[in-house]
Amino acid sequence: MADENTTVSDLADLKDIAGDAPQGDAAEIARTAAPLRQQELDKQGRAYATGRRKDAVARVWVKPGTGKITINGKDQETYFARPTLRLIINQPFGITDRSGQYDVVATVRGGGLSGQAGAVKHGIAQALTKYEPELRSTVKAAGFLTRDSRVVERKKYGKAKARRSFQFSKR
Repeated sequence: MADENTTVSDLADLKDIAGDAPQGDAAEIARTAAPLRQQELDKQGRAYATGRRKDAVARVWVKPGTGKITINGKDQETYFARPTLRLIINQPFGITDRSGQYDVVATVRGGGLSGQAGAVKHGIAQALTKYEPELRSTVKAAGFLTRDSRVVERKKYGKAKARRSFQFSKR
């Protein structure tokens, strides 16, 4: 750092500059730092995201509201009759303490009900982070932003299913 041309006063100035940096509240430093991501909204003030799980694909729009969730034009209690599926859908709101603060409109196609619920959950988590970018670390730590890449294995020829062999006959 110091070479032949550097004087003692230059080193003292560098020490003063470096000494000022650590001072300050951590919250103030975080507030003044530029956010890595910006809020992404459409013309109606909604955040849009796509969620995927198995063969299901969900298009999800999130906007501030009373907590109403509509899937394919139906209420969530009607579309997802099983309480476990509704629990899956509401996980992103629970982890971020935003229950009842956002309305969700989703259209979902493909797969079964379980895959569709996972796709809607993935889409809600993605859309929440687009509406409130500061929630991204919380949602990401819970693993809701990662697409579950497990899909059904294809059937192979000479097999009854993907891996199951036909029944062996002794006689």
